[in-house]
Amino acid sequence: MGLRTTISERQRRLGFELKHLREKAGLTAGEAAERINMGRVQLSQIETAKTSILTGRLRELCHLYGCTDTTYIEALVATSEATGRGWWSAYKKRRGLDALNTAELEADCTTLRMHQSLFIPGLFQTADYARAIFTSPGLGFERSAGALEFRMERQQVLTRENPPSVHAVIHESALHMRFGGAKVVRDQLLHLVELARLPNVTIQIYPFSAQAYAALSGNFVHVIPGHPELGTVLLEQPVGLQYLGDRPSLDRYEDLFQHLAENALAPIDVSLAPDAHSVKDSLALIQHVLYTL
Repeated sequence: MGLRTTISERQRRLGFELKHLREKAGLTAGEAAERINMGRVQLSQIETAKTSILTGRLRELCHLYGCTDTTYIEALVATSEATGRGWWSAYKKRRGLDALNTAELEADCTTLRMHQSLFIPGLFQTADYARAIFTSPGLGFERSAGALEFRMERQQVLTRENPPSVHAVIHESALHMRFGGAKVVRDQLLHLVELARLPNVTIQIYPFSAQAYAALSGNFVHVIPGHPELGTVLLEQPVGLQYLGDRPSLDRYEDLFQHLAENALAPIDVSLAPDAHSVKDSLALIQHVLYTL
């Protein structure tokens, strides 16, 4: 089997996890490979995601490394056996690897947590709002063919069968950005309120009046699959996405998001009677911004 020329984040993560288990067991690559009658080079290529691993071999390694968490092992097996094919496959020649990785991670997740400070998150954007961002000079967004179509298609994750639980904390500054003009922004904010009606979607606004240090953490998305230890934090960088999957980083961003949520306004809740809303909840703040448009 030839070596991979392109490595997806899913494939990279599997190799990372296997290396982590080996190091935790105190074995060198040579020692581990010898124990299961595998070449050291082959194990190295598996850990760097340059080649795949058979399910039986994967289970052998987990047993060798003393891993007894069957749920975690089955999650690794599922990660290994995944084909990586989905609706996003049709965009492979038109979209970059980061976009494809994001779509695949979202498709496999059970929970999505996100913080955004200057834009409405991509999964919540209207087509006009997204188009305005893509065409804004100086923002550095990819304008390749199919970018807008791809973003709109990603949003199917919100309403798919067995959709993930989605929790977003959006900084108040994002509500005041005028991408596309007043009408586009107004339609976007109304769309945000409508999305909050979905039972799996929670949206909070982080106000200017709240403590600043948590909101200065930068934009991130925490994608959590069936097994939390296989979660991935996506950080937006000028040159692309940074992927974090080590335990300290996952714990740090878990704590950070909890702090953001605790200091943000109460979630948008359109089921409440008008007189039941606090002047300090997310819906009231959005309505205030709408009045200014």
